[in-house]
Amino acid sequence: MALPIHLAGTHWETLHPPLLEAGTYTVDPEPYGPPWRDEVGTREAAERGLFAPSGALSDGSPDTVLLAPGDIRGTRLILERAGGYCMGIDGSDGPNLACLGCDLPVGTRMDDCGCWQVVRLVPQAVVRLPSPPERPVMDWAELLATGALWHRLRAYWDIPAGVALAQVVVAAGGAPVEVAPGPVSGLLGRALGALLPVGEGAKRLDLAGPGYGEPAADLVLVPVHPQTREVWRPRAGAVPVPMDAALWAELAFPPHRTRLPVVGGLPPGVERDDPLPPHPLYPLQPSSEAFRYTLARMPAVREPWLRAIYDRV
Repeated sequence: MALPIHLAGTHWETLHPPLLEAGTYTVDPEPYGPPWRDEVGTREAAERGLFAPSGALSDGSPDTVLLAPGDIRGTRLILERAGGYCMGIDGSDGPNLACLGCDLPVGTRMDDCGCWQVVRLVPQAVVRLPSPPERPVMDWAELLATGALWHRLRAYWDIPAGVALAQVVVAAGGAPVEVAPGPVSGLLGRALGALLPVGEGAKRLDLAGPGYGEPAADLVLVPVHPQTREVWRPRAGAVPVPMDAALWAELAFPPHRTRLPVVGGLPPGVERDDPLPPHPLYPLQPSSEAFRYTLARMPAVREPWLRAIYDRV
């Protein structure tokens, strides 16, 4: 699978689900794990794809292989490296999984609060063997028809929303943004109004994508393929702004929930008033952590107007 966009942030003091589904894997190109460095020169940081201050940087291995913890076999926990914050293991002590065959460290398991549950295999310890064919890449029609875009990480949609917000701000180039009425306005309108100026010359922002169409707009939020990371391309000339495909699908095709009375029992998905269905305490807001994480990895953040926004958030 493509590297999940949810790695751009977490929810502090919250137990997270597994980042990846069983039977899938992905590769993280960025270095991960100790040793960490607090001070890195501007040139070296840019060579590593970081264009704004973003805290300590890892000097660990790049290209770690990420798996769901339940998919790991033939390893044991290295107890002296099983430290964590409060509810589990956070991987701060380095690789904490050893091979049962040779007893060498081969990976890091993380499941503490504020961490995505995941196992990161050290690339130097991984040998790829012949196996059944990988999952075939689905086209957009298959993804929409099978429901593959609607996944289990709905409680963490503030993270891809923060990533999308950063992409919109960069695409706007400092100009005002007029958000089309509807779900996009509810998700990003308030944040864009606080970050960008208002006035003449506003660029219109709307949704576009497979099965949805291309409304007249200057900027369009489009989905990123969950397997290939390919960005859906509009044909009408609008600037595509990439967005996590699952969040895009929720905005473009919200699930239908009827409030009409029914006869013969309650079918799945129908709301009732006793008990009330769960609702969040606050409206969904884009994650500021994911917003800064994304901007720091975009060369445009070196422009004074955008760096000012980065420093202010």
